[in-house]
Amino acid sequence: MRNLGSTLGVPIHVFGPETHMTAIVNMGLGKSAVPEIRRNDSIPSLFSLGQSESGEAVGSNSIAEVAVEAEKEAGKAAEKGGVAPSLSDGEELECGKKPLFSSKTRAIIWGMQPRAVQGMLDFDHVCRREFPSVEAMIYPFSGNHRQKFYWGHKEVLVPVYKEMSEAMQRHPDADVLVNFASLRSAYESTLETLKYEQIRCVAIIAEGIPENLTKKMNKMAKEKGVAIVGPATVGGVKAGCFKIGNTAGMLDNVISSKLYRPGCVAYVSRSGGMSNELNNMIARSANGVFEGVAIGGDRYPGTTFIDHVLRFHGNPRVKIVVVLGEVGGIEEYDICEALRDGRISKPLVAWCIGTCAKMFTSEVQFGHAGACANAERETAVAKNKALADAGARVPSSFDDLPQLIEIVYKEMIASGEVVPRPEVEPPTVPMDYSWAQELGLIRKPASFMSSICDERGQELLYAGMPITDVFKEDIGIGGVISLLWFQRRLPDYACKFIEMCLMVTADHGPAVSGAHNTIVTARAGKDLVSSLTSGLLTIGDRFGGALDGAARQFAQAYDAGMIPMEFVNTMRKQHKLIMGIGHRVKSLNNPDMRVTILKDFVLERFPSHPLLDYALDVEKITTAKKPNLILNVDGVIGVAFVDLLRGCGAFTMEESRELIEVGALNGLFVLGRTIGFIGHYIDQKRLKQGLYRHPWDDISYLVPQNFS
Repeated sequence: MRNLGSTLGVPIHVFGPETHMTAIVNMGLGKSAVPEIRRNDSIPSLFSLGQSESGEAVGSNSIAEVAVEAEKEAGKAAEKGGVAPSLSDGEELECGKKPLFSSKTRAIIWGMQPRAVQGMLDFDHVCRREFPSVEAMIYPFSGNHRQKFYWGHKEVLVPVYKEMSEAMQRHPDADVLVNFASLRSAYESTLETLKYEQIRCVAIIAEGIPENLTKKMNKMAKEKGVAIVGPATVGGVKAGCFKIGNTAGMLDNVISSKLYRPGCVAYVSRSGGMSNELNNMIARSANGVFEGVAIGGDRYPGTTFIDHVLRFHGNPRVKIVVVLGEVGGIEEYDICEALRDGRISKPLVAWCIGTCAKMFTSEVQFGHAGACANAERETAVAKNKALADAGARVPSSFDDLPQLIEIVYKEMIASGEVVPRPEVEPPTVPMDYSWAQELGLIRKPASFMSSICDERGQELLYAGMPITDVFKEDIGIGGVISLLWFQRRLPDYACKFIEMCLMVTADHGPAVSGAHNTIVTARAGKDLVSSLTSGLLTIGDRFGGALDGAARQFAQAYDAGMIPMEFVNTMRKQHKLIMGIGHRVKSLNNPDMRVTILKDFVLERFPSHPLLDYALDVEKITTAKKPNLILNVDGVIGVAFVDLLRGCGAFTMEESRELIEVGALNGLFVLGRTIGFIGHYIDQKRLKQGLYRHPWDDISYLVPQNFS
């Protein structure tokens, strides 16, 4: 888009992760200046961090961080009475307890969510985990099997279980369950999960679970000491260690927000979408996220703001805590109380979104079920003021939140509480083929090509014609065939002729070979497709498949300038039958009314019909020899269709020949007779006919009398 604006000379301002999503509204309204885009503000590559022109690693912070030796950091940690932590182990204690998530966390996924699982495994790989975080999946609607995923450059198999009990028994190290069940089954599946003592945390993605059930579920989880993240959550992320489901978005966003290694800022929010904004803000305003949790948008989350704030506060590696609340509820006041009584002493930056609600004259229900103020105390304005009065650092607006985080971070550097680390590049992760192709980075010959139909857009297209127009213009089945077979919108008389061909070829009684085979197969107890296939396989030059042959023979003779008598004599000398001539039952004295109907229509409606006239002249010669050597259904359809192709103005002569050569005309007989074969199948099932056995008296046994 930027290149397009530059090419056209149009001032198009395009922003990505270099700013947060609400900032563009002020820019668009002219309330704030549009900043210049710096070269190093582009999204880092999936394969490596961005490089400055000088070749130095470029961070997304506005603060220039210098590399420090590990010994210096260890010394500072020792002076404070602590131990220099590892970059990725994540096993530090939180309030004297084992952390909720670490680099050794193993999870079980409830639900068939391959995209979320692959995202977790890609995150694990860029975090340099020793083993994948996904132990297994649970999917009650299929049997036990294995699903294939990528682990870096390799492929791995993740087991899928039908029963939760088996998954828990086989994977005792798993202590997190990510529940992707729908709102109808999330409650039951979570209660089942709580039966297993190995589970320490359950993330519930579904929103809309009835509030009375949510309260019961939360009460039971609290009694068992299990942390519930959600309902109505995207999950959470511990940088360099573990992420829940689709948290933090795609891999490019993970790299851009530097979630592959821990920072020193921990946050808790209600909104999952806004947690992605926080990941980006914190990566650009400080040294990155240590851990972030979205507690969920329903009115009664399993764990609250204060639960996670106190957990973060008790972790020595967390230096700054960020809280992003919203209108509705009163959980933020628990943080105010903790600030006043001294339980929270680390810098806490907070903001409650939804201050625009005061502009409306009535109550406003925002996106989340809990995002509605039922009292003045629940408004975002009141909560922001209470947090500021209690000692939290509260910006004047959401737009100022990144700057305030940066100010607090600089203060922590100045006080020595935060020591900048050298930047660590993540390992390369192969880009998925489909993603790379979408971005235009690679090209590959298609496995096969299609030019008649496209289902990828807003609506189905038949040879470029939207399906809605197919019905609006009432083109009928003949029009649909003209689009899908010939890629043309043929004239109305041509579409009508196609429909007539299907009608007259639909069936010709149970005695013909195709119908006979269909009936015998149906009576053998076979299914519709098998019975239909048995009948269709009989179609060929001897039964019904002479349309192309008739069209080819008559067209070649006519184009060669042969007179009808010359054509008949030539075929006789070559000992070849004339396709489309002759009938076992019908004759001049007993005409086939199907032929009469089609012939009369062509003579009346077609603008020209030279090949049909030629075939009728041939018929006069052949019937002079035998009265049953008439132009049959195959013949009249074959020659008339050549007249249609050549006379409708939609095809060149070469295109007409090609359609005959590829067997397109036989398709009319195959499609028409399919209708009849299906009718015979249904008829046999309706009549409940048993297995067919051919009678002995209808078989002539010619077995030799003596064996020699």
